Amino acid sequence: MAADEKVNILLVDDLPAKLLSYEVILQDLGENLLRANSARAALGLLLQHEIAVVLVDVCMPDLDGFELAKMIREHPRFTKTAIIFISAIQVTEVDTLRGYETGGVDYVPVPVVPAVLRAKVKVFVDLYRTTRELERLNRELEKRVEERTAELAANHAQLVQSEKRRTLSLMAGGMGSWDWDLSQGTCRWDEGQYRIYGEDPASFQPTPENMGRNVHPEDRGRWQAAMAAVLAEGQICPLELRIVLPDGQVRWCMAAAATTGSAGGEPVHVSGVTVDITDRKLAEERQLLLAREVDHRARNALAVAQSIVHLSRGADIDSFTELVNGRIQALARVHTLISESHWRGADLRRVVEDELLPYMGEAHEVSVAGPPLFLPPSVSQALALVVHELLTNAAKYGSLSRPGGQLRLSWQVDGQSLAIAWVERGHHAVRRPTASGFGSRLIRATIEGTLKGNVQLDWQPQGLVCRIVVPATWQTVEHAMERTAAPGEAPADPAASQRRLRVLLVEDESLIALMIEEAVVKMGHTVVGPLGDFDSALAAAKGAEFDLALLDVNLGGRLIFGVADALRDRGIPYLLLTGYGSESIPPDYRGAPALQKPIEPDLLRKCIAAVMPATHAVVSAMASRPPSAASQILLHD
Repeated sequence: MAADEKVNILLVDDLPAKLLSYEVILQDLGENLLRANSARAALGLLLQHEIAVVLVDVCMPDLDGFELAKMIREHPRFTKTAIIFISAIQVTEVDTLRGYETGGVDYVPVPVVPAVLRAKVKVFVDLYRTTRELERLNRELEKRVEERTAELAANHAQLVQSEKRRTLSLMAGGMGSWDWDLSQGTCRWDEGQYRIYGEDPASFQPTPENMGRNVHPEDRGRWQAAMAAVLAEGQICPLELRIVLPDGQVRWCMAAAATTGSAGGEPVHVSGVTVDITDRKLAEERQLLLAREVDHRARNALAVAQSIVHLSRGADIDSFTELVNGRIQALARVHTLISESHWRGADLRRVVEDELLPYMGEAHEVSVAGPPLFLPPSVSQALALVVHELLTNAAKYGSLSRPGGQLRLSWQVDGQSLAIAWVERGHHAVRRPTASGFGSRLIRATIEGTLKGNVQLDWQPQGLVCRIVVPATWQTVEHAMERTAAPGEAPADPAASQRRLRVLLVEDESLIALMIEEAVVKMGHTVVGPLGDFDSALAAAKGAEFDLALLDVNLGGRLIFGVADALRDRGIPYLLLTGYGSESIPPDYRGAPALQKPIEPDLLRKCIAAVMPATHAVVSAMASRPPSAASQILLHD
């Protein structure tokens, strides 16, 4: 409390005259004087005010002063309140002891000496004021201590959080940091630095000398020159160098460092950062190789297209356009397959099935059989053109020109040779052509010239039989499985596209749902649904029986991915349908096949055939779509 703030003094006596005399004596103290003519009144005032001193008469009719003092002391607010007894009778030692036991601090006998009473009361008033001031100061001190402690705790938490963010940032960026104390000669590495150097923190002692020894011999001179420069100039620009790990592995890193100087300008600390850029370097190398390969393949493709245009013959412009367009489309389809593998090649089954897919229906009996076989890009392109020419001839003149025709395409690897058999069977006689057209010339030039093999074209009465044998020294059967998206994926099922499936259809737009349902039914499958709301779709995904699901991504404003999760848990494949681009699909679901609206029935058929062999296979239907539908299939990495 403030020094000039008045305090309360409580005067207790049952005689008004005595109360008035106490007031006259104590008024010179300048404090607030409160009067009570009974113990009950005194207790009431005590509960209403903060009292510094209680002046109480020992002899009162209801409660004597000792009993009142005891009651005052029992209250937690007044355990330290000063109580002075006034007694008009002779006070014995027993009375004095009783007074002190009940909480009294002093006695004043009657007749009262005014100066003595004022002096005693003033002592306790000053003591009360000083005590309150000390309590105030103590509270302020405690508050400042609490605030400072909280501030330090907050700063510490921020520092810890900042260090965590720094560590996470370094880890996310493949980075490590180090610090070299020049005065102490000690060096400290963080976890990222140990990871980049491939060293064990328990056994490796980080020193500038050890760091230099881990640098590739060809880059060590530049590293030493850079460290000398940082000590002389204070910092170095980022330096690319190679690090040799304990197991002999070489990794590319980017290093940068700077010094912290003393008051005199001498460097005290050298702090540095190391960034692992091996992946970037490898990506740059792959990109350069890929750019060269793409350039090479593009020129070859243009040359092939030029030959197709130059050598194709047609009775009129329409037939010529049809021939050229079909052959270029065959090139485009196999080009897409090759690009999906980053120009490593293509699976023979995918090459032939993409060509034959339009004829694999009820009107014709088409079968494909053969072991998995991964072909190099040049062989994939050559065989795609050969299959296209044979298929074009069969569609115009052979077994596929009439309903009920049969076509069996098979291959096998025998030692170092790949043998392909194309067998047609129909219901009409087949005659050997009198002249060799562009198709036959292309087949022979491709097999015998490009692939160094041989081809036999046998026009039997029941249909054409073509046997092709080419050297297979370039292939490995095991490599064929590299197109698999995930370990344990089931191999392609050649009958999947003809199997009668139960298809769950989830689509909230009724017209689109009707169109898709009709297309699926025409494919020979059964539709479960269609369902137009999220809850129904989720319930079906968890309990209904079906083989495949077609899921509209945005279902009445709710995203479908909760339903996709339920399907994934049950191991049921699904195909996403979206009216947006690939950016609308979250990263966790970009491995799933997706078809972009508007939906074309032919593309839907091919997507279903592609997605059924494996739950999470990338949709390959883009390979056989027309150019006008180029944006309908979303291919994800």
